[in-house]
Amino acid sequence: MSLYGMMQTGASGMNAQANRLSTVADNIANSSTPGYKKATTAFSSLILPSSAGAYNSGAVNTNVRYSIDQAGPLQFTTSSTDLAIDGDGFFIVSDSNGNPFLTRAGSFIPNGDGNLVNAAGFTMMGYDYTSGVPAPVVNGFDGLVPVNISAGSLSATPSTLGNFKANLDASETAVAAAQLPSTNSPTAEYTHKSSLVVYDNLGKEVLLDFYYTKTADNTFEVAVYDRATGTAGTSFPYGSPALATTTLDFDPANNGVLTAASAKDITLAVPGGASLTIDLKDMTQLNYKFTVDGADVNGNSPSAVIDVVISDDGTIYAKKENGDLDPLYRIALANVASPNNLRPLPGNVYAQGIDSGVVTTGFGSSGSFGKIISGAQEGSNVDLASELTDMISSQRSYTANSKVFQTGSDLLDVLVNLKR
Repeated sequence: MSLYGMMQTGASGMNAQANRLSTVADNIANSSTPGYKKATTAFSSLILPSSAGAYNSGAVNTNVRYSIDQAGPLQFTTSSTDLAIDGDGFFIVSDSNGNPFLTRAGSFIPNGDGNLVNAAGFTMMGYDYTSGVPAPVVNGFDGLVPVNISAGSLSATPSTLGNFKANLDASETAVAAAQLPSTNSPTAEYTHKSSLVVYDNLGKEVLLDFYYTKTADNTFEVAVYDRATGTAGTSFPYGSPALATTTLDFDPANNGVLTAASAKDITLAVPGGASLTIDLKDMTQLNYKFTVDGADVNGNSPSAVIDVVISDDGTIYAKKENGDLDPLYRIALANVASPNNLRPLPGNVYAQGIDSGVVTTGFGSSGSFGKIISGAQEGSNVDLASELTDMISSQRSYTANSKVFQTGSDLLDVLVNLKR
């Protein structure tokens, strides 16, 4: 046995235990860090060739591993922008240079520009709704933009589309042509009337009067007026012509639905607004009283954002004063085949490693990705009791290895003193 080899083995053991104590110290220091994944030290032996009469002591190697695939406990908060992932996946974040990384640390707050950033200063990335409902780029980070919750600031949307569904009473009497609402005569008569609220370019409410008037069997005229120009008390005559008129033809042999040749919608210009098309294809004419089954128009008046709502699939909505929820972004998640082989970097983020596998992206609550929980953070997966136990064990092992080194040094002194 070589005394020098014995001392080197002892030094190797001390160095290995020092590495273990370093991971324990790191784990304890980050036991309260959201999304932190504990590090462990794996040991492997290094055996040197030996002969029958002489044994060459080897050494011990260490390899630091991270329990990235082990989720920490959920810790609920009062902030809607604190996020946790219940299941697999990582948030995609970027640094100040725009480089993408993965993280489970979801303590996000808006910065001065409205971008969501976590405690380490990394910006959350997602897909916006500018071009419609987003779709993920499965094998890359293309199309991702910083999530900015100030994007839902005060704005108005003019009405462009709507629908109206009702039954017109087939038993009503036809109105003479000279008295139809489309003539805008002071003596105009109508069969049924309803109104819709729409919005102009500035978000101002515009009230439209819809007149449905029977002109012949199975035929109704539709005329639309701007109520603001109507005569007080009677409406007719309006101060301006009808915004639009059309004719609906019904098929009595087919349950009173519109005929194939009938108009199916009506298009008009909203005063001070955009072109509006109202879908009428579901209108019916049956021997029953006038009944409205549904009506809806898009657009909205100016309304400030009062809160941000995040669903479990990662869609970020701006909640307006009027109760509307406008989708702004959809948070993207990413994953790899072997999360434990990701490369840890400062700031509690990860980069793709050699053995981690290819990064795939998607949305929460879809495929293999977990759901996103708003108002919660994932805590550290460090077990303090286990770490303190490992600390004691490493301390004892370090001391024992130091004794080996010390014994080898003492024996070397004995050998040197033989010369005397």
